[in-house]
Amino acid sequence: MTILDKIVERKHVEVREAKAKISIEELSQYPLFNRTCYSLKESILDSRRTGIISEYKRASPSKGIINDTNSVSEVVKGYQDAGASAISVLTDADFFQGSLDDLKAARAVLTIPLLRKEFIVDKYQIAEAKAYGADIILLIAACLSTEEVKELSFYAKSLGLNVLLEVHNEEELNRNLFETIDAIGVNNRNLKDFTVSLSHSYDLVDKIPNSYIKISESGISDPVTIRDLKKAGYHSFLIGETFMKTTDPGKALVEFIKEI
Repeated sequence: MTILDKIVERKHVEVREAKAKISIEELSQYPLFNRTCYSLKESILDSRRTGIISEYKRASPSKGIINDTNSVSEVVKGYQDAGASAISVLTDADFFQGSLDDLKAARAVLTIPLLRKEFIVDKYQIAEAKAYGADIILLIAACLSTEEVKELSFYAKSLGLNVLLEVHNEEELNRNLFETIDAIGVNNRNLKDFTVSLSHSYDLVDKIPNSYIKISESGISDPVTIRDLKKAGYHSFLIGETFMKTTDPGKALVEFIKEI
């Protein structure tokens, strides 16, 4: 069983437990549920910003603890002030030490799009994302069928959320090209063994239709890589560990941007 298999198995348990405590109908009464989401596309294409989606991530299955000292509010505000186009917040508890409270704390200090970074297997998690202030949800092709991607993305759009589809190869890309997807992210990290290679982004960029925002995810630690990926055709770049492993992630982003 791969790490991804273990995570997905755990997600189904979490969803059953969460549904037993709070219904979707109750989530729809949360104050943030009816707010209008910020547009991911508008923010990414805004020339005043960088195209960078900066991530708040305390830990990961492959690295263990990355940064458990800087608060989510402090970090994401620093990212926003530095020029990030959007913010990603991990909400998985068991494998990444995140929570929905982290998402809510980030929303309280942000005026740019916020992504709930989660392994979504049920529309309940999408309702949670809306209730806790997310603007964007992530659908990972590696752990969803084509029909599930279609149904979940349709539900997310019905709530006004932006949808980011994550793929790792051409097969995952080609079977999930729906109009309910706003952006396609190519994950350079293999979720089954956590190896990283930027070749995934370069191999797939021209195969992604131009109607989608193109995002390169993971393994980006050098400003030169951003320049190269932009030339290749990417609009956006999701970066987490590069900044989170420092004592001041916001400042690290400022210095990174100076070198682009």
